[in-house]
Amino acid sequence: MKYFKIVLLILVLAPAAKAQDETPLIEKLKQKLNQVHEYVATGKMKTDVAFIKAPVGNVKMYYQQPNHFKLVRDGGISILPKGGISINMNSIIAINNYVALSAGNAMVDGYSTKIVKLLPMNENNDIVLTTLYIDEKNLLIRKAITTTKENGTYQIAMQYGQYSNWGLPNKVIFTFNTQDYKIPKGVTLEMDEPLTDADRKRMQQKNGRVEIDYTSYTINKGLPSGIFN
Repeated sequence: MKYFKIVLLILVLAPAAKAQDETPLIEKLKQKLNQVHEYVATGKMKTDVAFIKAPVGNVKMYYQQPNHFKLVRDGGISILPKGGISINMNSIIAINNYVALSAGNAMVDGYSTKIVKLLPMNENNDIVLTTLYIDEKNLLIRKAITTTKENGTYQIAMQYGQYSNWGLPNKVIFTFNTQDYKIPKGVTLEMDEPLTDADRKRMQQKNGRVEIDYTSYTINKGLPSGIFN
């Protein structure tokens, strides 16, 4: 893995030898997101993975700095990566030792964004590389593409509303390639029917999509005791 990290660093830095260091922009984002010490959020989650069309389910999400995140769904299936870090920007940019370089500009959902390659330097970090599409004007992350050691590459797109001043989205769309994703052994269908090996094989030949529509946030009001135990 150390060799892979060095090679990746060379690939990222070589074409961008004269690229602008975007550490100040990342630090500004951190300052904004650090306003949120903890939150409890409620919402609706829709899961669409291969042949499984799970009904929309109610979800509750808990977050606490620096990177504690838990998602609880009422029934149905949840195949988000362990810890839910993938859908929580606060956790993704909570790293302290990183390289951040400009990689151009792009339009995302009608917003002008700056593309920033964020490379954690800690070998123990499960995240290998994250490409952020940052709306500088509003200081919001509109899209992120993350490559991990365990679950391949996935993408999250975010839409904002009344909680944008906190940097918290109203909607998150999480997409990934199930061929790269390690489907947890504990995943079950709506009828609590375990997935068979054949089901898992079919799932790993398709793309997956999870949508979360947030209905409310309770910010910096404390969390239930032991919620992350």
